[in-house]
Amino acid sequence: MQLLSLTLNAPSEAEAALSSLSRNLSGRDVAIDVQQLVKGFRKKAGGHLLRPRFTESRAVDGVTFQVRRGEIYGVLGPNGSGKSTLIRAMSTLLIPDAGRVTIFGLDVVRDEAQVRRLLNRVSVDAAFYKKLSPRENLLYSAQLYGLAPQVAEERALSTLRRLGLKEKAFYEPLEEMSRGMQQKVAIARAFLTSPVIVLLDEPTTGLDPKSRRDVQEFVLELRDLHDATIILTTHDMPEAERLCDRIAFISGGRFVAEGTPDELRALAGPGKSLEDAFIELTGEDLAKQGEEEL
Repeated sequence: MQLLSLTLNAPSEAEAALSSLSRNLSGRDVAIDVQQLVKGFRKKAGGHLLRPRFTESRAVDGVTFQVRRGEIYGVLGPNGSGKSTLIRAMSTLLIPDAGRVTIFGLDVVRDEAQVRRLLNRVSVDAAFYKKLSPRENLLYSAQLYGLAPQVAEERALSTLRRLGLKEKAFYEPLEEMSRGMQQKVAIARAFLTSPVIVLLDEPTTGLDPKSRRDVQEFVLELRDLHDATIILTTHDMPEAERLCDRIAFISGGRFVAEGTPDELRALAGPGKSLEDAFIELTGEDLAKQGEEEL
C-alpha cells in the first residue's frame, strides 16, 4: 500500500506558526489531560407554558483520563452514553460545568484560540456547503487555514483519492452524494492540515465495509506518519480493537473501565471477548439505541 504523506514542501504562514507551536510542545508526553469533567443539560419535565419544570441531566459526569502523545485512545459506548458531549467539550464547542481539559498544557476554555489551532474534529453531523463539490469544500477550508492554493489543491485531491472517492465525485455537488460519501469528505477535511490532535466522533458511521476499512487504514497512517494523537469514539467493537492502543468504556456519562484491549478482556475473565467485557462491566449492550446525544 502506498502511504499518503501530508507534509508540505512550502508551508503557509498558518502552518509555520502551528509547526512552531508543535515544536514547543514536543517535550510533553501527555497530549490530553481531562480531570473531573462534568457537562449537564436541562430538559423540560412538565409544568405549563408560563412555569415549565426542568430536570438536570449529566451527559458527562466526572470523567478523568489522560492520552499520551501519538496514542489512539478509544471511547467505547452505546448511543446516549456521553461520547459526543465529551468530544464537544474537548474541542472547545461546549464549556464544561466543572472540571478541566488541557491539550498539551493549554486549557480548552482559557486558551481556546491556541487549542483550536492544534486540533480537528470529525463527527456524523459535519456541516458543508451542499451545493459545492467535495473539491470546492476542501479548498474553501484550506484557504481558511492559510494554505497556498496549489498546495491545497494537491493535498485535497490526494486525500480524497486515498479515502476511495472516484475522480468524477470530486466535482459533483455534495447534496447528490450519500451520507457515507459525505462522511469521507468530512474526514478528508479534518486531515487536510495535518493536525496534532484529531477527535473522531463515530467517523465510520454510515460507511460500507470497504469504505470503513479505507478510513481505518488512513487513521493508522496519520498516526504513524505524523505523530498525531487521536481520540476515537465508537460503538463499533471490531473498529475499537483494531485501531486503539487503549480503550475506555463509557456508560451513563461515566468511565467504567480503561485499559488495553487485552487488559479489558482480562477483567471479564479467561476466554472472554471485548464485547463480553463491556457487557459485564457496564451492564449494557452496544447495540442498544439510546437517546441522541446533545
